[in-house]
Amino acid sequence: MEKKEYQLGDVVQMKKPHPCGTNEMEIIRMGMDIRIKCVGCKHSVLVPRTKFESKLKKILRSNAVTEEESS
Repeated sequence: MEKKEYQLGDVVQMKKPHPCGTNEMEIIRMGMDIRIKCVGCKHSVLVPRTKFESKLKKILRSNAVTEEESS
């Protein structure tokens, strides 16, 4: 299985939806653990990197485009 490339500010889709009903999350902190924020209700969760990678379905919007535009 290929490793997905994600970075700070990306909006990702998780396999299971958040209790508010949306499964879109924004990556707001990266390190050993990854903090993601629900796009729907703005609740944030700290998840270990290995668990995050197994629960990640796909990257919806990448932050790479906005970083290139701001340069």
